[in-house]
Amino acid sequence: MNEITQELSEFVAASAEKLGVPGVAVGVLAGGREDFACHGVTSVDNPLTVDRDTMFVVGSVSKTFTATALMQLVADGRVELDAPVRRYVPEFAAADAATDEITVMRLLNHTAGLEWRLSDDTGEGDDALARHAVKLAESQLIGKPGARASYSQAGFNLAGRIVENVTGSSFERAIASLLFEPLGLAHSCYAVNDVMTRRFAVGHNVDANGALAVARQWKDNRANNPGGGVVTSVGDLLRWARFHLGDGRTEGGERILPTELLHRMREQTVQLRGSTLGDAFGICWFLREADGVATIGHGGSANGQFADLLVVPERNFAVAVMSNAGPDAGLAFNRAVVKWVLEHYLGVVERDPEPLPYERARATEILGHYDNEMMRLTLATDGTGLTIECAIKPEIRAAADTQLPPDLPPATLGLLPGDADEYIVTGGGLQGQRGFFTRDESGAVAGIDLAGRLFARVR
Repeated sequence: MNEITQELSEFVAASAEKLGVPGVAVGVLAGGREDFACHGVTSVDNPLTVDRDTMFVVGSVSKTFTATALMQLVADGRVELDAPVRRYVPEFAAADAATDEITVMRLLNHTAGLEWRLSDDTGEGDDALARHAVKLAESQLIGKPGARASYSQAGFNLAGRIVENVTGSSFERAIASLLFEPLGLAHSCYAVNDVMTRRFAVGHNVDANGALAVARQWKDNRANNPGGGVVTSVGDLLRWARFHLGDGRTEGGERILPTELLHRMREQTVQLRGSTLGDAFGICWFLREADGVATIGHGGSANGQFADLLVVPERNFAVAVMSNAGPDAGLAFNRAVVKWVLEHYLGVVERDPEPLPYERARATEILGHYDNEMMRLTLATDGTGLTIECAIKPEIRAAADTQLPPDLPPATLGLLPGDADEYIVTGGGLQGQRGFFTRDESGAVAGIDLAGRLFARVR
């Protein structure tokens, strides 16, 4: 083991122990070499050692697979990026004329004006995505298609329905044949039955006594597979990153995607404002400049599991991180590891901007509740500082027939200099997250963006 690999292993182990994360897996692709650092166990109840082949639910990192599969269909002339979604998904048949402005591209760069996600469970049958598309057609848009970016799980699930209808196969089977099998991603799948015979991690959340307990809902329902359902290993994620750093071919030379389309996925399609996640969207990828170096990446969360994949094309470099504790510990672990790897492997140092001192007048403008379909943000003050609390809406939690992740406790927040109404979270699991407030025509604060998602002010 070389020196940097040893240092990585020591940092990963120490960080996991300090933050109380049961099991973690980290992979780094640098100079053609792969370094791995795995620590801990898959479950506090039934512990097995985490290794590079241990499978984690990677949440929204799944979107990169869905988007790449759609680009394959574009390359084959079977899908047009600027075509309306209804061309391929006739069951997405909303009466609103704005629906025709929801194009394939607007799904892939989150500008379709669709809600973050749907709370309805459409079952585990082969018709789950079809039923999801019908439900989505009945929901109200949060904005005019193309007007702005707002991160949408529902939009990517609709993109998955495009894959189904165009290929004539179930979404999961289509991704396996288009990507998993030709790329040799042997530890990647969607179905619980495909996972249960292998080593896999379960999520953990803090219980009422403050102790970590196994999360009893392991992954989301089938309609959310395109946006968040991939189960994979850190070894497979590095192989996935290697593909995106290449020319669109498998290691055996089979053409998966034309190089120009693969590289087009990392070109800016829409700018993002005040977001830690990125400066812009490409096609699915978050594009972000870190200490002057261009990166592409995507994160993901499941019930007590978190994943991050960051790729640095100009350095032929990637880092993948998986952890199995929430709500704060896993987020903090992943963020710390990505920052450490960038600094110690590439010399790339990221620093958070310094917030302004607390001002009562500015604070008064933004205090209150902000909602989307699933979540509520509460901004409060004790007179000396601001806090932000992120919670699943009580009515959603009460109606759920499966275990939902716990709410994030209040965390400190500071406003940033300038007139852009930007802020940064300065504590808790969301530490370092940046966002901004939006104003209506009268100048009053009408919404807040967090993690790329719009929350409308309700009071």
